[in-house]
Amino acid sequence: MRFQKDMLLLYAVTDRTWVGRQSLYEQVEEAILGGATLIQLREKNLSEEDFLAEAVQIKELCHRYNIPLIINDNVDIALKMNADGVHVGIDDESVLEIRKRAGSDFIIGATAKTIEQAVAAEKAGADYLGIGAVFPSKTKENAIRITNEQLKAICSSVSIPTVAIGGISYENVQEIKGSGVDGIAVVSAIFSAENIKEATMKLKEKWCMTILQENKKNTDIDKKGENAG
Repeated sequence: MRFQKDMLLLYAVTDRTWVGRQSLYEQVEEAILGGATLIQLREKNLSEEDFLAEAVQIKELCHRYNIPLIINDNVDIALKMNADGVHVGIDDESVLEIRKRAGSDFIIGATAKTIEQAVAAEKAGADYLGIGAVFPSKTKENAIRITNEQLKAICSSVSIPTVAIGGISYENVQEIKGSGVDGIAVVSAIFSAENIKEATMKLKEKWCMTILQENKKNTDIDKKGENAG
């Protein structure tokens, strides 16, 4: 599946914490039906065999709805089951090596917390950046926080698309308005919800409204500049 920037609009990252009342497969489908534009399968504790089997099933589900599947960290699993791509952290296999192994059509996302890391990832061949944590995160309690000013500076330093991650919720998503990110990556705001489909729909609607408001603001500023000229 060829990478497009709008795939990052609402990027849903799985977490087994809330599996029970529904299977992970059912939760992912609810998120897709609610409007998730990309699914990242994140598994830290499954065996390679179980992870591979699950990834194959989730890929079939995602592709049925024409949604890309990204694998978190595990490049070998991603390549073995022909995922659409992989997302790697700062200490994982380098983007440059992954690109050599996977080819040009494989989507590679890379984590960046500084301008230097962002520029290096773009130069190495990353398709997009994940920047954060922008808010305190229950998923990664020790994650380094990124201020809105830092987020904006990192986005401005690269030409590839960016997605904000870390503690993003319906209540705080408007706080990253004006940062320049192309999308939001969300874990608990989607998968911890009693009604995953509804929570996803509401979050996407609010995020899209936030983007529209920012675009209108920028258009108004441009018009004022033209009139002044």
